[in-house]
Amino acid sequence: MHDKSLNIAHRGFSGKYPENTMLSFEKAVEAGCDGIETDVQLTKDNVLVLCHDETLDRTTNNKGFISQYTYKELKALDFGVKFGDKFKDIKIPTLEDLLGYCKEKDIYLNLELKNSIILYEGLEEMVIKKIHEYNLSKSVILSSFNHYSMVKCKAIDNNIKTGLLYEAGLYKPELYAKYVGANAVHPHFLSVIHKSIVDDIKAKNILINTYTVNDEKHMKTLINLGIDGIITNYPDKLSTLLKS
Repeated sequence: MHDKSLNIAHRGFSGKYPENTMLSFEKAVEAGCDGIETDVQLTKDNVLVLCHDETLDRTTNNKGFISQYTYKELKALDFGVKFGDKFKDIKIPTLEDLLGYCKEKDIYLNLELKNSIILYEGLEEMVIKKIHEYNLSKSVILSSFNHYSMVKCKAIDNNIKTGLLYEAGLYKPELYAKYVGANAVHPHFLSVIHKSIVDDIKAKNILINTYTVNDEKHMKTLINLGIDGIITNYPDKLSTLLKS
């Protein structure tokens, strides 16, 4: 368990910079985050890239599914301009770009496997292999809304940490987490804002990392509840609160 709540930047400093880009990750670290949360997907030619949506429509100057493009084709696209003209020409990062960066910085990493809509073949094996290549297994947790995938990760490497993403008011999440063999639960913050739920989870030695907390009032409540990790688009705001 962590002494204080970890400040985990959601898709980097996505409140002010284009999400899931190296700029967003770097700015989050500058803003004082402890960790970075990002989303891993696979290109047509099996390169691990970081992007939240399965499609390109919202964040780029293009359309279609990431899985239909090669890495070289994706690299030609603009992943910054939709956020603002001054961010023109920002490229999609690979998982390796971020692992290399975090290795130098001692940053906690939450990798969400985006395998709920598209079941990327071999995604779990590939991500775990990369984590070991960079010798980062101690500072990485994998998460997904697809809990079958998290069970699969444990089967590949029982030492890898896993977190279960969910939005529902799950009953006794600590028992479910134990059943699935997960190290953490990653609930929407509103579903655990009750002391008794948090106490029950902690009593079973399960970590709680909540998403996506952007309001300072909610941040304060969660800090007081002793939540392990708070995932936010505004690591600067959370950093200030944690210091005080």
